[in-house]
Amino acid sequence: MRFGLFGTGPWAREAHAPGLAAHGDVEFAGVWGRNADKAAALAEQYGAEAYADADALIADVDAVAIALPPGVQAPLALRAARAGKHLLLDKPVAFTAAEADEIAAAATAQASVVFFTRRFMPEMDAFVTAAAATGGWVEARVEQVGTIYDEGNPFGASPWRRESGGLWDVGPHALALVLPVLGPVTEVSAMVAPRDMTHLLVRHASGVVSRITLSVDVPPAAAREEAMFFGEAGIRRVPDVAWAPVTAYRNALDDLLAAARGGPRPDLDVRFGARITAILAGAAEAARTGRTIAVSG
Repeated sequence: MRFGLFGTGPWAREAHAPGLAAHGDVEFAGVWGRNADKAAALAEQYGAEAYADADALIADVDAVAIALPPGVQAPLALRAARAGKHLLLDKPVAFTAAEADEIAAAATAQASVVFFTRRFMPEMDAFVTAAAATGGWVEARVEQVGTIYDEGNPFGASPWRRESGGLWDVGPHALALVLPVLGPVTEVSAMVAPRDMTHLLVRHASGVVSRITLSVDVPPAAAREEAMFFGEAGIRRVPDVAWAPVTAYRNALDDLLAAARGGPRPDLDVRFGARITAILAGAAEAARTGRTIAVSG
């Protein structure tokens, strides 16, 4: 399958480009970026072609992989979906539920995957599948609290992360853990404290409430990453999983390729990504207004 990569930043270089190049069933055909020099350099590194026009790259490939800020990703993904291309998108899919829903509606006839990184590691997938099958949960707690502003971290220079913080950056990963286990969300409330400390209460359709704490700007000594489910089966901690983005990316590509060949629709497809976006947008509104916000879908 011929892929075009959109984006040239740290995540494109760390995960997308090497993941595409390493997969035996993928032809890494081209690169488009907002910085033409970076696109040319990345394309040359992997023997791909640099494109000056995004729509020309969409036209020349079977699938697009997008590693761009949500506000840039969303219109490109919509154009690719309307052109019938398979989609490998980054999280979050968009900054608004309307945009994400529009992409999902346009991508019903093709395969799609949203790259919630560790969810594509076998150990994490096995845990989530087993927890969903176990049932009987009465609570979930997720803490994804760290910093992207430590020395040498390339993501600290990302304008959209600086502006949108942990809610939109690491919030999708937290929600991608709890939704498959506890089910759809009906409402969300949120408060934001100094240092980007964002606290969510997320009510699921079952009545169970998840508590989620997020930040990308805490002192290093305050950083932690932990997720737990509580219920009839006791306390289950989500396992520590190695940070291996290229391995996770390969598994995401496997899911996309299998679906494109007529296999099952991936669990973490653009429809799932749109549901995550709706919750995040609701949380942002809740934090801004002090109200509990209803979430549909």
